[in-house]
Amino acid sequence: MANAVAELPRTTIRPSTGWARLNFRELWDYRELLYFLIWRDIKVRYKQTVLGAAWAIIQPFSSMVVFSIFFGRLAKIPSDGLPYPIFSYCALLPWNLFANALAGVGQSVVGSQNLITKVYFPRLMIPLSRVLAGLVDFGIAFIMLLGLMVYYRIWPSPLAFLTVPLFLVFALAAALAVGLWLSVLNVMYRDVRYTIPYLIQFWLFATPVVYPASLVPEPWHTFYGLNPMAGVVEGFRWSLLGSTTAPGPILVVSISVVLVLLVGGLFYFRRMEKIFADMV
Repeated sequence: MANAVAELPRTTIRPSTGWARLNFRELWDYRELLYFLIWRDIKVRYKQTVLGAAWAIIQPFSSMVVFSIFFGRLAKIPSDGLPYPIFSYCALLPWNLFANALAGVGQSVVGSQNLITKVYFPRLMIPLSRVLAGLVDFGIAFIMLLGLMVYYRIWPSPLAFLTVPLFLVFALAAALAVGLWLSVLNVMYRDVRYTIPYLIQFWLFATPVVYPASLVPEPWHTFYGLNPMAGVVEGFRWSLLGSTTAPGPILVVSISVVLVLLVGGLFYFRRMEKIFADMV
C-alpha cells in the first residue's frame, strides 16, 4: 500500500517569475469552472429579490424616463432626429452592461478571497465570469428595446443589425480591459474600490449617452474615441436605430485603445496574480 502511494504522480504548482505568458489552453481546460462562476454570480444577483429579473428592465427604463424629461424635454438636447426616449434607452443598454461589468470586475478578486486562498485555478476566470454574467441582464433589457423600436416604427437595415454582436463584444472587451487594471490595483490598494463608483459616474457623462457625439466639435471628434464607450454607444445607435452619426473614426480610435488596454491588462494581471492569495 505504501509503495502504491509513493508511485502516484505529483504535480507541484509554483508561482511564475517575471512576465507570465497568457495560457489560453488552461482557460479552456477550466471552462466548466467558468460556467459555474457565471451561474453563481447570476443566482447571487437575484437571490431573495421580489422583482427578480425585472430589475434588468427597471434600471435602464427609469433612467430613460429621467433623461427624457430633463435632457430631452427641458434641456432640448438633440437626438439625431430620433425620439429621445429610444435614443437614450438604446445607449443605456451597452452602457449599463459596461458599467456593471466594470464595477464587478474591479472588485472581483478581493470579493473572491475565500476561493482564491483555498484552491488553484486560473485567476482570470473570476473577472471573466463577472463580465459574462451581465449578458443575462442585457438580453432581458434588449427585449424592451425591440418593443420600443416597434412602437416608434424604427426598422434597422439587416446588414447594420448584424453588427450588433460585434459592438456587444466590444463593450465586454472594454469592461474587461479597464476592469483588469482596477482589480489588481484594488488588491494592492483597497481604497480603489471607493473610486470605482466615481469613475463610472464621470465616465457616463463623458460618453454620448444623453447627447449625440455629433455635438463634439470636429477637431476633437476623432480624439473623442479615446473613450472606448463612445464608439460602442454610437455603434449601437447606428446599427439598431439607423442614426445619422456613424461611428467612423471614433470607432477606429476606440478599438485601438481597447486593444492596448486589454493586452496590457491581461499581462499585468498574469504577472500580479501570484500575490493575490497573500494580499487578499
